[in-house]
Amino acid sequence: MTNFHTPLSIDFFEKPTLNLAQSLLGCLLVKETPESICSGYIVETEAYMGPEDRAAHSFGNRRTKRTEIMFGRSGLVYTYQMHTHTLVNVTSGGVDKPEAILIRAVEPVEGIERMQQRRSLQDVKKLTNGPGKLTKALGITMQDYGSSYTKPPIYITSGIIPEHISIGPRIGIGNSGEAKDYPWRFWITGNSYVSK
Repeated sequence: MTNFHTPLSIDFFEKPTLNLAQSLLGCLLVKETPESICSGYIVETEAYMGPEDRAAHSFGNRRTKRTEIMFGRSGLVYTYQMHTHTLVNVTSGGVDKPEAILIRAVEPVEGIERMQQRRSLQDVKKLTNGPGKLTKALGITMQDYGSSYTKPPIYITSGIIPEHISIGPRIGIGNSGEAKDYPWRFWITGNSYVSK
């Protein structure tokens, strides 16, 4: 299988977090494994704004083994476990500004059969329409923690330009006080792969 993808350069990731969360929409998230290349257009993201954001892992500048990568440069892979799922984020904000963007949903592009095998599911619409589903489908694991999105095996390339972007509150953070209402979730309007 030939690979024509050129990863985005590091300066793409060096925008303010809320801008980057929208710029990522339509980009192609690619994961190479020995058996396949799987990819999908990013169709939904959520921004986490670091120390002042009660919903962020780095709220109050909390620095742990898990959040350490958030204090690094922008454009790194921040994976973490939530229940039994791995979730994948893009670090943002720059060094010592521990912000991150959760990739919530992608639209499958390459390696769909492989994704169906990994998820034991045929329905393409449901393969990657949630943050724990897309990592399983693409083969993203905790081993990817700390990698750079600018080179294989996990990287982001340019893709499609969304016609319209919708904005609303983030999902599943009900216990985070006023932060639960911040309009920091972004998705490609009308895309049928957005999480429900």
